[in-house]
Amino acid sequence: MDVMTVNNSTYPVQRLLGRGKGGYSYLVGNAEQRFVIKQIHHEPCDYYTFGNKLEAEQTDYLRLRSAGIRVPELLDVDVQQERILKAYIDGPTVYDLVLHDALPQELMQQGHDMAAQARAAGLNIDYFPTNFVLQDGLLYYVDYECNAYMEEWSFERWGIQYWSKTEAFLAYAAAHP
Repeated sequence: MDVMTVNNSTYPVQRLLGRGKGGYSYLVGNAEQRFVIKQIHHEPCDYYTFGNKLEAEQTDYLRLRSAGIRVPELLDVDVQQERILKAYIDGPTVYDLVLHDALPQELMQQGHDMAAQARAAGLNIDYFPTNFVLQDGLLYYVDYECNAYMEEWSFERWGIQYWSKTEAFLAYAAAHP
């Protein structure tokens, strides 16, 4: 795929950033302006049930912003093609920082702070470290997925195990070279 469109605006595709439960994220644009287009997919997921994914992205974005969670700006939604355009946050993921033994302690504190904001708003976010990017010293949650708060999926109970080189992290890294 060389280009993608969102509501008749065309963007050159630079590369696939990743595949998640709800879609594929692509880095698009040029050297001066870069964005992310998330293409919603309808592939089955054994451990998660979805409703309307595109609607959920929009609703979750507003919930996260309302909770004070630092997320990339939602710029456009193409309902027909099931695509969202959002700002690109340029920097290493928490996953890459952990993998290379380079996660600053203050970033871990920002993770705890973000989790407290989410919990105070009655939310859990997906704490997997590929969903967090460090840009200019600030941690961003680059996914929009959020759910009603449940202790078992909290940062302290679930997410934190992937924010250091635990057995769970190393097993994931080995399975996804």
